[in-house]
Amino acid sequence: MFKKKIRIHQWYRIIRDNSCLSTFIILLVLLSSCKEGEKTKPDINEISEIRPNIILLMADDQGWGDMAYNGHPHLKTPNLDSMAANGAVFERFYAASAVCSPTRGSVMTGRHPLRYGICHANCGHVKPEEITLGEMVKDLGYTTGHFGKWHLGTLTRDIVEANRGGREKFDGDYAPPWDHGFDVSFVTESKVPTWDPMITPPQSSGDVNGNLKEGEPFNTSYWTGPGEIAKENLEGDDSRVIMDRAIPFIEDAVKNDKPFLSIIWFHTPHLPVLAGDDDRKPYTDLSEDQQHYYGVISALDKQVGRLRDKLRELGVAENTVLFYTSDNGPEGKSVKGRTQGLTNGLTGRKRSLHEGGIRVPGIMEWEGKIGPGTKVDIPCFTSDYFPTIANILGVDLAKNKRPYDGVDILPIVKGEVKRRTEPLAFDFQDQAALIDNEYKIYSDDSGQHFALYNIRTDMGENNNLANEQPQKLNEMVAYWNQWKDSQETSALGKDY
Repeated sequence: MFKKKIRIHQWYRIIRDNSCLSTFIILLVLLSSCKEGEKTKPDINEISEIRPNIILLMADDQGWGDMAYNGHPHLKTPNLDSMAANGAVFERFYAASAVCSPTRGSVMTGRHPLRYGICHANCGHVKPEEITLGEMVKDLGYTTGHFGKWHLGTLTRDIVEANRGGREKFDGDYAPPWDHGFDVSFVTESKVPTWDPMITPPQSSGDVNGNLKEGEPFNTSYWTGPGEIAKENLEGDDSRVIMDRAIPFIEDAVKNDKPFLSIIWFHTPHLPVLAGDDDRKPYTDLSEDQQHYYGVISALDKQVGRLRDKLRELGVAENTVLFYTSDNGPEGKSVKGRTQGLTNGLTGRKRSLHEGGIRVPGIMEWEGKIGPGTKVDIPCFTSDYFPTIANILGVDLAKNKRPYDGVDILPIVKGEVKRRTEPLAFDFQDQAALIDNEYKIYSDDSGQHFALYNIRTDMGENNNLANEQPQKLNEMVAYWNQWKDSQETSALGKDY
């Protein structure tokens, strides 16, 4: 009777709109699609159209205050503002660590990076035993791509470059994205300049290796596979260079009717910071440092707009979940006057577990699923991405038999959950912290002594409540110690 295979979502529409025929149609579907000995469960290709595409966007060293929608006095970010207005803005979104690599590990695995040895930037790597986002969704028929900064291991053992690549003592840290579930890659091991990313900029742009000479190669490459280095289209704004690779990947996925995961990790606004003349023009009345810093964020914003426009052009905007955040707060070192970045009054910056080092921009957009103008005041963090995506896709994480540090935040975003049940735990370079809804504990001596703050009323962490609320303090310290025991057990390899 049925010469043409009809996909599940089409049957759903027929049944929804013609409820009186539901029973008859269901019987016809079963009879026409099942033969003796065949499974009744649809294959991956049949259900792919009803699985959402996933895009994870991340800036590098962007402060919580570095958004126009968050009241910035100068910065212009119209596309990020539009994304925020069309979805959910997290008033209290956190990076899982105070520096880049650990936070990226939390996104990739849903687990605190110390569970598998990523302790700092250029420390450790994603282990083969970890289950990455790429690997999880590939099992469901997704095509996967990673674009921009990787920083979860080295990309070569053969060429000396970047911070660790090609050096014998770091051979064990070889862990490229193509070995961790990604079909397409366009990645650097670590930082590059935000303008002409392959060329060494002036020392005044900040964080430039003194052994490198201005105008010569920066000694960090964009890798596309084992032994494969990109050679073309590497000039100008680095955010555009990255998006020039991400958009064709998305176009190919849509053309081939494949759901996709696209991770796009910009280098902006990490040092060295340089903006093109056009992107500096809106800020000509400000200092040169501000022109470059705000200019590169505006350039990134343009690429976010370009991406969102492309999703609408391709007709997949309503079936795509977008996340946006930063890997930590703004740079805290003053490098020849080139350091910018606002925390909007939060204490601390990059490398600190105080609010300014870990509270970062957070946006989630999913047209038709998340109402425009949604505000989320419940704390969430980058470890939540993995379990959120898993639950959206119907993946049972219990089968992996390992602890996860994040939770599914979609019920939080939809307003179905009013308080978080699992606190956010942090541990970084002798600092410890735990966030439990409105309360936070912080230690700068490896968890020996904690201060207690009510972050809802004291986001600057100025009023220590430890003596006033000892019961709450002891309760949170006990939880952190329990979590620390779990993390150390994981570090011994007992999760696998």
